[in-house]
Amino acid sequence: MLTIDRLSITHRRDLREILNNFSLLLGPGERAVLIGEEGNGKSTLLRLIHDPASVEDYAEWSGEVSAGGRTGYLPQELTSEQLSWPARRLFEASEGFMALTPKERAALSKELGLPLSFFTAERPLREFSGGERIKMQLACIAAEQPELYLLDEPSNDLDLDSLEWLECFILSRREPVLFVSHDETLIERTANVVIHLELLRRKTLPRATVARLPYRDYVEARYRSLARQEQAARKEREEFEAKLERYRQIRQKVESAQRGISRQDPHGGRLLKKKMHSVQSMGRRFEKEREALTAMPETEEAIFLSFPSAACVPNGKRVLELALPVLE
Repeated sequence: MLTIDRLSITHRRDLREILNNFSLLLGPGERAVLIGEEGNGKSTLLRLIHDPASVEDYAEWSGEVSAGGRTGYLPQELTSEQLSWPARRLFEASEGFMALTPKERAALSKELGLPLSFFTAERPLREFSGGERIKMQLACIAAEQPELYLLDEPSNDLDLDSLEWLECFILSRREPVLFVSHDETLIERTANVVIHLELLRRKTLPRATVARLPYRDYVEARYRSLARQEQAARKEREEFEAKLERYRQIRQKVESAQRGISRQDPHGGRLLKKKMHSVQSMGRRFEKEREALTAMPETEEAIFLSFPSAACVPNGKRVLELALPVLE
């Protein structure tokens, strides 16, 4: 079981917080997908769960993370060095695989639809297809008998047959699976938990949503919730502005009356002063009411660009001339 308690992660380079007080319990049979824009910390979270030391050079974190035992981590891609390895070396680097008996290797080969010859192949890994490399990596991971699978964009560079195989692999795991993917078909067919990582307010405010729902149900529920919140917020603001306009009119009338009151009418002056106190109290109540209004829903900007001040360009300065030949 994966247990995360009040986990916060901050980038060292720009001190940007990408996760704040995040908690999660993930048990057997649960297949959780991490979704969100690029740069929101999905891969960092997987790496931290697998090996906290792997993120220390670029991130600081606090909180508790326990995977309950061995984790099986599939990175986004193999390194250039690994791609030059003969296929057999990938298996030789796995203690779990090397501990298997010939009978167990044959069973693993059959389970994953992987030719036995791959286990001893001399061909460099880069000469295999993306689907074949994923199968070989997952064979090594499965041989380790992990308590938790961590898969970082496993559907990258896969053909249709390999994607269908990957779906079956994820669905067949008894252990919890936490994976990152942008493939909506894969997500819809496999995930029963959705973890949505967002960075709001120009990437300064992290928000994490955990929904134990199928992906499509989560998306539809989210849109309905945002629409209801926006509708309520707009209605409250319209009503508030109408009341505020009436308040302004009352205040203007009292202020106008105060300016025109004669010194020979002290009684009228006292009444207006008392009335102004009431108007001021009403104004303070309006300020409190403004703070209590339903907030407009916040959603993440898909694209965020920022430039240092030194990159500013004076108005009117020509920065690019582009001429494209006309095809005739």
